[in-house]
Amino acid sequence: MRGSLASLERQNERSEAEGLERIENERELSDRIAHKLLVPVPVSAALTVNQDLPLHHRYCRPWTARFLADLARAHAAVFHGPLEVSSAVRTVEYQKRLMAVNGNAAAAEGQIVSPHLTGATIDIAKSAMTQREIGWMRSWLTPLQDAGKIDVEEEFQQACFHITVYGNYVPPEPARTASPSLVAHAGSKRSRHAGATRRKTSQPKSQPENPGADTADASGGAPALGR
Repeated sequence: MRGSLASLERQNERSEAEGLERIENERELSDRIAHKLLVPVPVSAALTVNQDLPLHHRYCRPWTARFLADLARAHAAVFHGPLEVSSAVRTVEYQKRLMAVNGNAAAAEGQIVSPHLTGATIDIAKSAMTQREIGWMRSWLTPLQDAGKIDVEEEFQQACFHITVYGNYVPPEPARTASPSLVAHAGSKRSRHAGATRRKTSQPKSQPENPGADTADASGGAPALGR
C-alpha cells in the first residue's frame, strides 16, 4: 500500500477512463456541487472532517461518499470511535498552493496529477490511530484494492491513507447470521410439519386426509494532506 509512481499513474488512468475531469477552480467546484456531481462527505458519529479543511472542499463523488459511510460504520463497530477525513476534493488552483508548502503533494497539471482533482479521492488521517486500527484498516482495504474497486496509498510523511474510489465500488458483503427468532420460527415450523405428517400416516386409508393438516403458519416478524 505504500505510495508509488505506478499507483499514481494507475489512479490517473482509471479516472480518465471513467470520464472524471479535473476541477480547475472554485467556480467549477461550485457548479459540480450544484449539479450534485459532488456530494458532502457523510459526516456522522463515526466520521468527522478536519475542521481546517475549507467548507467547499468537504465534498466527494457519490460512490466515494458511500465508501466512506461503509468504512466508518465498519470501523466504529470494532473501535467505537470516529475516523477523520483530512482531505477530499481539491481544485487545480488549490493543489498549486499545496505544492508550495507540501513536498509530498502530487502535480496540479500535466499527465500525472493528484487524483483529488476529480473528487473521487479522500485522505483518512492516520496519526491518531493505534497500531491495531492501522492493521484493521489495511485488512479492510486490501480486498477492495485487489478487486479493483479502490486504490490505496498508505502515506507515512503525511500520516494518512490516501484512497481513490472507483465507480464500480460496492460495499463488502456483511456477515450473514440468522437471528434467534428466525431460527426458532424455522424449528417450530419443522416440528409442526413433522407432527402433521405423523398424523396423516396414522389415519386409516379409507378416511379422507385433511388437506390443511401439513400447512405451516407462514407469519413472522491540521489536515494530513496526502498527494
